Amino acid sequence: MTTIAFIGLGAMGKPMVRHLLAAGHTVRASVRRPEAADEARALGAEPFFSPAEAAQGAEIVFTNVTSSEDVRAVLLGPGGAVEGAAAGTICVDHSTISPVVTREIAKALAARGIEALDCPVSGGTAAAEAGALTIMAGGKAEVLERVRPLLSCYGKSITHIGENGAGQVAKLCNQIAQVVNIQGIAEAMRFANTQQVDAGRVLEAMSTGFAGSRMLDLMGPKMVNRDFAAGIQARLHDKDFGLAAQVAREAGLELPAMQVTAAQLHKLMENGWGRDDTSSLLRVLEG
Repeated sequence: MTTIAFIGLGAMGKPMVRHLLAAGHTVRASVRRPEAADEARALGAEPFFSPAEAAQGAEIVFTNVTSSEDVRAVLLGPGGAVEGAAAGTICVDHSTISPVVTREIAKALAARGIEALDCPVSGGTAAAEAGALTIMAGGKAEVLERVRPLLSCYGKSITHIGENGAGQVAKLCNQIAQVVNIQGIAEAMRFANTQQVDAGRVLEAMSTGFAGSRMLDLMGPKMVNRDFAAGIQARLHDKDFGLAAQVAREAGLELPAMQVTAAQLHKLMENGWGRDDTSSLLRVLEG
């Protein structure tokens, strides 16, 4: 059994921790608020009020926070995990952040004798609860094999992509394909709604044709039923698209479908729907 530090007990982090505890591992949770400490105890984890404290005595440090700078801060900043982690510790980041920053963090950790893996996930909270996340890994293959039994507690598919940063590249590719698909579904539903036909029947027909996809199965019914309660919060897709757009600009890439979809996401955010589901792209088209 392994002693683990876990930083980021959010909507994704909590079920991950629950699965790790169920497998018999010890979890030292980094928290910032007394209420969060209570939540950690309720899960069965031991709370600590800094990443450095949580990392003391831990063999593996997991992070699942929002932004590139959040990851840098909790690992390398004042009170960060490196202040408590011993040489030989492995840091596994489940956040979706910049591949460039990921490589910078990995280099800084390596200078302290700490290994780094970027392991962003796909599948959302439902897959996290079910222990069925897709995990895309960047870093040394042999280091990944050391933590694979832990990742398998909540991951059904674990793919080694390449060196540090490669996992983040794969996640951004996933997000580009996923959200451009959602935009296409929104446009199809908008088109159907303006043509005096039953959008539900259109969706039923599409789902058995070449347009059928996991995203159509997930987002199509939400759009037809106008159920915009968050399954996947649009603000997270907007954040990820911002990362992808930055990398594309720096590489001199022209990705027109991504650029159009990014503009639609921006309008969605301006309308105050960032915490609603990304199926709200339909509402953006409706003006």
